[in-house]
Amino acid sequence: MAVDLLKLKTYDYHLPKELIAQNPISKRRESRLMHLQRQSEVINHRSFYEITDILKSGDVLVINSSKVFPARLFAFKDNGTQVEVFLLHQLTEDTWKCMVSPGKKLKTAQQLRFSDALTAFVSQGDSEGLRDIQFTSTVPFWDEIYSIGHMPLPPYIERMDTDIDQQRYQTVYANERGSVAAPTAGLHFDRELLDTLSAKGIQIAEIILHVGIGTFRPVKADIITDHVMHAEFATIPEDSAMKIQLAKHEHRRVVCVGTTSTRTVESFWHDGVMNSGSKWTDIFIYPGVPFKVVDAMITNFHLPQSTLLMMISAFGGFDFIKRAYEEAVKHQYRFFSYGDAMFIED
Repeated sequence: MAVDLLKLKTYDYHLPKELIAQNPISKRRESRLMHLQRQSEVINHRSFYEITDILKSGDVLVINSSKVFPARLFAFKDNGTQVEVFLLHQLTEDTWKCMVSPGKKLKTAQQLRFSDALTAFVSQGDSEGLRDIQFTSTVPFWDEIYSIGHMPLPPYIERMDTDIDQQRYQTVYANERGSVAAPTAGLHFDRELLDTLSAKGIQIAEIILHVGIGTFRPVKADIITDHVMHAEFATIPEDSAMKIQLAKHEHRRVVCVGTTSTRTVESFWHDGVMNSGSKWTDIFIYPGVPFKVVDAMITNFHLPQSTLLMMISAFGGFDFIKRAYEEAVKHQYRFFSYGDAMFIED
């Protein structure tokens, strides 16, 4: 019986809870790497540092250099009740769009106190339950956020953040603040590994996609084409666009590190041209949507029924990816943000 690739339940799979990585591995490069070859449907089990053997001279490696900031804050209402505030994106110089939990405790607009230096006025919720929060700070805003804020670890990591997360829930090449979740495929690279790749003739093309609320929103529509993607802000610098354009012209591979890099380059490609610039993108890639730029991909293992798993299924082929995930469970790979990786190529 053929599966319906547009049904949400098609993208479910069994995952033992103990395989959800709760902490980063001691060294970034020593995570495991499942190597998938689409044409032959061969699966090999390797270590991530062997990426230096897999990538070829002339490949363009596209990385997302967006930087995660400590977006998770705790505040108190006037009556002493604590609420959690999650910064999503900046609206004006002092106002942010935020998630607030528990939202039911903020039925009306009111004041919040985060610290002696930082207070805020929170509006009533919008149609999605989000709040506009206007901050007032007696010290530089970002200084206080980095002082009192917490790294926005995803909910499946069932612990509070620690000092190690300040470093490890961040790529080594992150340089532009803006993400509320890490582009996790890049967490496996260290500086030495990147230097080795560059010396081998692999070109690095930096793009930016600030990971936003879509990361936290599950797909609820039974038919996935009814799902509405949240837009995220993306930038491709001119030099990166030129590297990718030339690689496509010369039939060299464009290798994207992660789904964020993939979404970005695919959304900026129009009529055979790799465009540069900045824009909001809500591109949704699922089986049946063609890839125009990406030739190979590095990615982590993703949540069941997620848009990220749908994208990977589109790229690797649903049946092959399903088998790969079954193999990953069988061989006890580590899943999700702090987990292991896969490399998908022809």
